[in-house]
Amino acid sequence: MKTKYIFSALGVIFLACTALKTESVNKSIETDWELLLDKDLSKWDIFMGVPHYSVELEGYEKGNGMKGTPIGLGKDPLNVFSVKEMDGEQVLHITGQIYAGLSTKSEFENYHFSTEFKWGTKQWEPRLEDKRDSGILYHCQEPHGQFWNVWMKAPEMQVQESDCGDFHPLAGVAMDIRASKVDENGKELWAYDPNGEIKTFKSGPGGRCKKSINYEKPNDEWNLLELICIGDKAYHIVNGKVVMVLENSVQFDEEGTPTSLTKGKIQIQSEAAEVFYKNLKIAKVDKLPKAFAKQLR
Repeated sequence: MKTKYIFSALGVIFLACTALKTESVNKSIETDWELLLDKDLSKWDIFMGVPHYSVELEGYEKGNGMKGTPIGLGKDPLNVFSVKEMDGEQVLHITGQIYAGLSTKSEFENYHFSTEFKWGTKQWEPRLEDKRDSGILYHCQEPHGQFWNVWMKAPEMQVQESDCGDFHPLAGVAMDIRASKVDENGKELWAYDPNGEIKTFKSGPGGRCKKSINYEKPNDEWNLLELICIGDKAYHIVNGKVVMVLENSVQFDEEGTPTSLTKGKIQIQSEAAEVFYKNLKIAKVDKLPKAFAKQLR
């Protein structure tokens, strides 16, 4: 009987220690992450681009969405960006009605950015018949409006139907990617291939590089997007899968001289499609987490 009590006591102690350890780990994880979303978007700046001719909005110059005079910084007359509650969670709602950017007030370097997103139902001109589109720009360099009079100079992790994780260099940046040629509907493109040749993708024609594999979920489900930047390298991750590894991030000045690009703001695009983001958070890192490093061996 005494032995039974001893084992029972040991069991209680073990469970208590396990619970404390788990609580400690959870607290550590929570304190490592900086939460970026609140109801007032207090950690973000809004820059509104050029309203399309089809947009019902008085008092502002209109254009094709890319050319013309942007509405500008700190102005959102149609409430393109807002925070709503969905299923008890704070969610960033982007209507997509005007090309625009939501950028962090702070710059970041050596970080792990994470968010979940899903598509809404609304689409707008000039992409009414195109794939739903958004995007996460990183290492963003001011001023605003360097690309299509709305977005900053930056590498882009594409957020677009069937293309999440693709790379687009905006307004004078470049990165090196191992890639191979692939056929997409009769069109020859470059796609990330860990065994492919190293190729430089820079702003301008041919600057896009496709991700390796499509890991996206159906449009009405939440997708997990992660972006890890360490030094001049970046990792695009979709639903836990590394879909692209990029390195040698540079930006070009007006004379075309490259300089290393390892830090900047993060900007989320409004690009003619309704989209929702939640659980936006960021953490400092100095190496690739093991779960992702294993995928690259």
